[in-house]
Formats: sequence, structure tokens, C-alpha cells
Amino acid sequence: MVSTGHDPNEYQKYPPHSPLTAPLMPTQFGDQPSLSSGISESLSNHFYPPNEFYPMNAAVTLQSQAPVRWSTGLYGCCHDIDNCCVTCCCPCITFGQISEILDKGSHSCVRNGTLYTILLCFTGCACLYSCFYRSKLRRQYFLEESPCMDCFVHFCCEPCALCQEYRELKKRGLDMSIGWKGNLERKNGGVTLPPTIVGGMSR
Repeated sequence: MVSTGHDPNEYQKYPPHSPLTAPLMPTQFGDQPSLSSGISESLSNHFYPPNEFYPMNAAVTLQSQAPVRWSTGLYGCCHDIDNCCVTCCCPCITFGQISEILDKGSHSCVRNGTLYTILLCFTGCACLYSCFYRSKLRRQYFLEESPCMDCFVHFCCEPCALCQEYRELKKRGLDMSIGWKGNLERKNGGVTLPPTIVGGMSR
């Protein structure tokens, strides 16, 4: 008998559905690529580095989600007349509200709106600041870059771009008038967590 050089018991080390041998199955966006056993986990935009279960040649990354269309067009300002009037008269207000939401409250509406006004008055290039938030909004909601590049949209039609971004956030259930903190409290049912009190030294 010719020896193959393989120990028959070697194949018993790993069960048929072991993570080391089970093939990766495609799943929907937002789920961890599942094994043939059907197990999957929610991932929320994480990258899983190679490890003992996913070696280097089988490292898994999320599939890119296809860009989606904006809920309203660039020139659909008539969908929200009040915001259109505010933006035409004082774009810093609309920009401040948008940027506070996209910054998740790390910068206030007043702070961002003031900076926008300073850039607008002294340089006339506030659009270079606001187009950054349009790109941030698109990345957050996987929106298509339409009708052209973000910087060109804001440079050519700044008020229309701000109105469109305002409407997009509003269509997604955000109340722009109460800011990030107000929306967060409303999402949590009006309950805010008490501040953490660090105890002092005791005898």
C-alpha cells in the first residue's frame, strides 16, 4: 500500500461546520458575512481584521452600498417655503442647523453659523466651508453626488444646496429646530442620563 503521508485522524480535528473550514456566505449590507451554519451578527460599519477565524487571505470588509437619490431635488425649494425664505435672508441659520446635526452636537448651531457668517463677509467663500458638510451628509446616508461635485453645487447655488440638505435631514425624521440634543432626547423618550459623579476620597 502506498502511503499518502496524511493521517486519517487528522480530518477529525475540525468538524464539518467549523469556522476554520466553513465557507463565507454573502449577506445583506449591515450584516457580518455569515458562515454556512447560518450565523450572522449586526455589524454597523465595522471592519473585521484577520484573526484565527478569518485569516489574512479571507479578511472580510463590507460591500459598498449603492448611492441613493436625494428625497427632493436641488431646486425643490418650494417643498419648504419657510426654510427657503430663512435661507435666502440668512443662510447662516440654515447652515448652523444642518452642521450641528451632522456634527452630532460636538459643535453648536451658533458656533458654526457664526463662523459661516465671518467667512461669508470677509472672504465671500463660505461655500468652501458648507460643501464639506454636504459631503458629510452624503457619506452618512449614502446619497449620490448629484447633480455635480459638492463644491460646484455650493459654489453655483449655495442657497438651493443648503435648502436641499435641510429638507433631506427633515425628511429623515429630524426636527431641525431643536438641534442635536433635542432630537437625541426625543429619540430616547425625553429621558436624559444623569451626569456621572466621581466620588471623592473617603477615610
